[in-house]
Amino acid sequence: MSLDKYDHALLALLQVNCQTSLRELAESVHLSTASVQRRIQKLKDEGYIQSTVAILNPDKLNKVITIFVEVQVEKTDINALRQLKQDFSGPEVQQCYYVTGDADFMLVLLVPHMQRFQALCDQMFHNNPNVKWFRTIVALDRVKTTLNVL
Repeated sequence: MSLDKYDHALLALLQVNCQTSLRELAESVHLSTASVQRRIQKLKDEGYIQSTVAILNPDKLNKVITIFVEVQVEKTDINALRQLKQDFSGPEVQQCYYVTGDADFMLVLLVPHMQRFQALCDQMFHNNPNVKWFRTIVALDRVKTTLNVL
């Protein structure tokens, strides 16, 4: 599927507010509501729209500390990677990337307090025989966070 200017416009609008009505979307992109509905369904079917979610305020939910963790591992064979990806997918892990460079993984964690982070360190890193080393960076402020791609 090749995206045209209408598809790009719809995706940009939906990134800002996925609950925008079909009528409002149609008016914004100068198409009929039926056409917009068909396009959105096709974008979903083709995998351009993976999910429709609510973006929550971590502070309101007592997830006030953002921590970045670089992890270097001992083994990166297919079975070890599969297990590490599972180990690094808990509820406090907001994002996890398998990366190049000195580290093998980069994680973004949201925690309520440092005691919870200490418990996660023991669980995810200290007690994991495949973790060679890990390094943490604590965010002082969230300057910009977004899920926008366009």
